[in-house]
This record gives sequence, structure tokens and C-alpha cells, in this order.
Amino acid sequence: MEFSSKLLEKAVNEMAQLPGIGKRTALRLVLHLLKQPKEQTQFLSEALTKMREEIKFCKGCHNISDKEICEICANEKRNHQIICVVEDVRDVMAIENTGQFKGIYHVLGGKISPIDGVGPSQLNIVSLVEKVKAQLVKEIIFALSSTMEGDTTNFYIYRQIKDLEVKTSTIARGIAVGDELEYADEITLGRSILNRIPFENTMKNN
Repeated sequence: MEFSSKLLEKAVNEMAQLPGIGKRTALRLVLHLLKQPKEQTQFLSEALTKMREEIKFCKGCHNISDKEICEICANEKRNHQIICVVEDVRDVMAIENTGQFKGIYHVLGGKISPIDGVGPSQLNIVSLVEKVKAQLVKEIIFALSSTMEGDTTNFYIYRQIKDLEVKTSTIARGIAVGDELEYADEITLGRSILNRIPFENTMKNN
């Protein structure tokens, strides 16, 4: 792809670093920004810079937050003895949109994936186990996607806490195998949360 401007080329190359954005889509987005008033581009730039510099991760659940403790963890009306374990913030948003879950979350920050070089030590697993050991939790709900990486992560965490006094369950398989939670419709996801099953049952079926 030939560019008439080095500045344009650099902007396109940077935009193309985003997931799902190829060079042609990046060019289209950059040209769109050029057609907008300068103020609009500045607003976007400032919003991204401010987010990157000031964003926090909740000390309670590792969710993305504006404060040290996110609004969900700070909400006294939530059931803090039920923790839903998810991969990232997109899953929190998907489950919250169902309006069916009244507990709190624990964001792992990914899934165990040896092929991608992601091991247990790179995820927020230790802090979850510590909560269980401190007897702060009555139930752990595994809500990772039903992929090999998701199942591996679930099983690894289960092994860490299986001898402790905590109930473990997983969302019902209303979510198709291999599907990501963020793409599930709200009704299906909501029912999967409500109709969760004991985690041990999933191992018997494997």
C-alpha cells in the first residue's frame, strides 16, 4: 500500500495494530478522522490518554475501574459470598447486562494457554484462592468460555480449592461449546447463570 504522506502512513500503521483492524480498515478510519473537525480528534486522543494514565484495577476483583474498589464490589446489596470467575471485563459486562447475577466477580485477566505462553502465575488466581482460604466465599461460579483453555483454567482453579469449604459450580451449557460469553444473548446467558450446575458433574461427563 503506497502512501502520499509519511504521517498518514504512520497513523494507519498504528491503527492497524488494533485487533480485527487490517490496513484497509485502518486507512478508512484514519481518513474519516481527517474529515472530522480537529476538536473531535483531540477529544478522542485526550480520552484515550486519560484512560491509559488514570484507569485502575479493582483491588477486590481486578475489574477495570475508576476507583480503587469498583462499583460492584463496593455495593453492599451484592452477595459478596458468591463469586463469579470470568476471563475479563467484557464477561463482567455481558453477565451484568442479564440482570440475573447478584454476587460479585473475580476477573482472571485471561485463560491458561501454554501455546500462547500464558501460565497460572500470569493470571489472578492466587488472590482468588486466598479469598476462599479466608472463608470469605461460599460459592465459586466458573463462567469461562467452554473452550479447551477455559476448561483447563477451571480445572486448575478447582484443584486449588477442592479441599476447602466452598461450593463450586459452572454456568449451564446453554452457551455452545467454543462460544465466548460476550457474544451470547442476554436471555441464554442469564439462564445459564441461574441454572448453573455443580462443577464436579462436568468432570464426570468428560
